[in-house]
Amino acid sequence: MDRIRVLGLGNVLMGDDAFGPTVIKVLEARYEFGVGVTVKEIGTPGTNLVPHVSRIDALIVVDTVRAAGRPGEIRLFRGPDIMKHAPAPHLGPHDLGLTEALFSAESSNQAPREVLLVGAIPESVESRIGLSAAIAAAVPVAVERVVAELHRLGHRSIPRGNPGKPDLWWEQPRRA
Repeated sequence: MDRIRVLGLGNVLMGDDAFGPTVIKVLEARYEFGVGVTVKEIGTPGTNLVPHVSRIDALIVVDTVRAAGRPGEIRLFRGPDIMKHAPAPHLGPHDLGLTEALFSAESSNQAPREVLLVGAIPESVESRIGLSAAIAAAVPVAVERVVAELHRLGHRSIPRGNPGKPDLWWEQPRRA
């Protein structure tokens, strides 16, 4: 069983909503994670998020967030901050539903003890590929926050000796 999961949420075809997946791809390119830690880009799972947040000790989620502030600002939310708000109604099949997923996991006694949401305020979430300059500048900050949280949880993230370029497959030219 995984002890810690780091999940990147977001739609890579919606501009700054690709923040979570981008952070995950940078983490994968720059660090190695040992046994018990899973680092995964999961897109927009909607109500299928529950299995991803269940039966683990700690959860770190990276995504864009609706919050007051300037585009690119990082906001950190711990489990109690997330859980103090009632679940919002779903507006579509791909709504995040993090609060709902955590409530569901909690109701079956399978919720993680530790939860951290590393969020960035987006500049634009519209149909396009690529991050705005403000969100692109927030990626390394979010990577540092995730690595620091893993360290706080007792896990060393090992920098790769020769880090590769992140596999941002959605930004690659399509072949005919």
